Amino acid sequence: MALTAGIVGLPNVGKSTLFNAITKAGAESANYPFCTIDPNVGIVEVPDHRLDKLTELVEPKKTVPTAFEFTDIAGIVKGASKGEGLGNKFLSHIRQVDAICQVVRCFADDNITHVSGKVDPIADIEVINLELILADLETVDKRLARVQKMAKQKDKEAVMEHDILVKIKEALEAEQPARTVEFADEQMKLVKQLHLLTSKPVLYVANVSEDEIADPSDNEYVQKVREFAKGDNAEVIVVCAKIESEIAELDDEEKAMFLQELGIEESGLDQLIRATYSLLGLATYFTAGVQEVRAWTFREGMKAPQCAGVIHTDFERGFIRAETVSYEDLVAAETMGAAREAGKVRLEGKEYLVKDGDVIHFRFNV
Repeated sequence: MALTAGIVGLPNVGKSTLFNAITKAGAESANYPFCTIDPNVGIVEVPDHRLDKLTELVEPKKTVPTAFEFTDIAGIVKGASKGEGLGNKFLSHIRQVDAICQVVRCFADDNITHVSGKVDPIADIEVINLELILADLETVDKRLARVQKMAKQKDKEAVMEHDILVKIKEALEAEQPARTVEFADEQMKLVKQLHLLTSKPVLYVANVSEDEIADPSDNEYVQKVREFAKGDNAEVIVVCAKIESEIAELDDEEKAMFLQELGIEESGLDQLIRATYSLLGLATYFTAGVQEVRAWTFREGMKAPQCAGVIHTDFERGFIRAETVSYEDLVAAETMGAAREAGKVRLEGKEYLVKDGDVIHFRFNV
């Protein structure tokens, strides 16, 4: 599952501080624009209480969580689509990610420069969204110029692509992202080939001050971001990047105590990682034995043989069946043997759509 989420935002919104906390990678962070020039990539573990519970039940020799990538991308400024600031680098790096986490500054601090001179999260979001729209509009116009000739000759695929491009162009010119345009499954294959920036799913990350993280509901900036996100059918995660960077240095016990003192049940980072994992269309199944309890990442909609192939290609090639029990049923039964006796363990074939939380033992022969 080589999927990655890109962390984007205007300069000095807390983007690299947040990335450092997520990956503990130590990306350079400073109070001036463009300190992150080349994209930093970090692997993050996906927090999952189910893995802890399975470990408790099975008592394996080791436990392995699942993971995916975050990419920290250079800050964008107005005019990026025309090459302003580090525009071209920004656009090329964001084109390579599968989902976008847009960090928005929702705190006031005279000691931290704002690139536009004032804190206005909606204006910040609109700057980035508009630059992505303008870049996509250029891509669509170039493609339209090439497709129009073939469409006039009644080439079936060219006609379909032409209609798709016109529909996307109309949305972009109305300052609406490509992801808001609905297409049939057959059309979506062509849309994906365009690799448009605004077709990528997005998540908004509201970065608040230390004083407001325990109860951010009164933060007027957060309220505005949430209202905006509704129109984009997007989720909002509230974090304090500064606090998260401090928490990242603590062990699990210290982290729990620190969160309790702050009046927070769960760190913003854990919420962000899980939300981004879901945004990428990813889910988790488990294998559980005395040697190892392990979480595996798969794309929602994958069948049992494909999920077996996540472990090893031989598993997919020689797939026979999948011995499957849901996480909830296994926990209720406490052991695989008891779950089997209760009739909760199923034998699934090649057409089985694996579900998030399935605990699976694959049977194969090569």
